Amino acid sequence: MAVTVSLVVLFGLVLFFLLRSHSLSPGAAFTAAGFGFFLTSTGAAEPINNLATAVIDAIPNL
Repeated sequence: MAVTVSLVVLFGLVLFFLLRSHSLSPGAAFTAAGFGFFLTSTGAAEPINNLATAVIDAIPNL
């Protein structure tokens, strides 16, 4: 849970700064957010969460 919230905050900040620097249009940001929202309701959500957790757990061992 803590990792998920942290990643949501991180991706939210990245999205905010991309919008602010005009590197990303509001339409593209809306599409990306919608894709993420609908992706969570598919069967792909669990493997993606497992991959993110594995990467985060591996970082201290580098």
